[in-house]
Amino acid sequence: MTIGQLAAEIIEPAEPAKASVIWLHGLGANGFDFIDVVPSLELPVGHGIRFIFPHAPEMPITMNGGMIMPAWYDIGAIDLHAVQDEKGIRQSEQAILALINAEMKKGIPSERIILIGFSQGGAMALHTALRFAEPLGGAVVLSAYLPLQQMLPNEKHTANEHLPIFMGHGFMDTIVSYWVGQQSCAVLQGAGYKVDWHSYSMAHTVTLKELHDIGAWIKNALNLTSYGS
Repeated sequence: MTIGQLAAEIIEPAEPAKASVIWLHGLGANGFDFIDVVPSLELPVGHGIRFIFPHAPEMPITMNGGMIMPAWYDIGAIDLHAVQDEKGIRQSEQAILALINAEMKKGIPSERIILIGFSQGGAMALHTALRFAEPLGGAVVLSAYLPLQQMLPNEKHTANEHLPIFMGHGFMDTIVSYWVGQQSCAVLQGAGYKVDWHSYSMAHTVTLKELHDIGAWIKNALNLTSYGS
């Protein structure tokens, strides 16, 4: 299915959807990357969540010698002090906003929409959620960081000043270092956000323990005890 600019894979719940999770993949992957992890979240029967896994557009990536691959924006280096692809980030933000707005038009309240992303997808989930003009259900940021940090004070929206944020990162991550994740967490906390930080003994990946933690966090964020058994 195509929603706005993006093609996406969608998993519908058994009953009419009462909430939505938009899950953004990492650099070089695609929307199929996280479909198989949904059962590992161990959500209750009757959770009523529609899962949306969009495919990022393909573009040349500077860090990878100009190789063309699926990406949410170009990247020269994973360094918070490096020049960032602001144009690409903002273009992807608009594409993600179209996904959120499409869910709201289907009757899903903004408070029951969660953005999840891994690596570059996690950066986009966080960037977009903090700026969204209506309160979201939360943002789950996996092995990622806060892009365009210096612009956050002027661009963050009061609608999401109490946004629930889950951040998970591996000690052994050599792609997006653990320090980069921690530094982004500190910036968010300094801006007044409450971040649920989780550390794992892993590299640049996800583990079953992390997926279980995400599932528990989603249950709490969406109060799923009211919807499932």
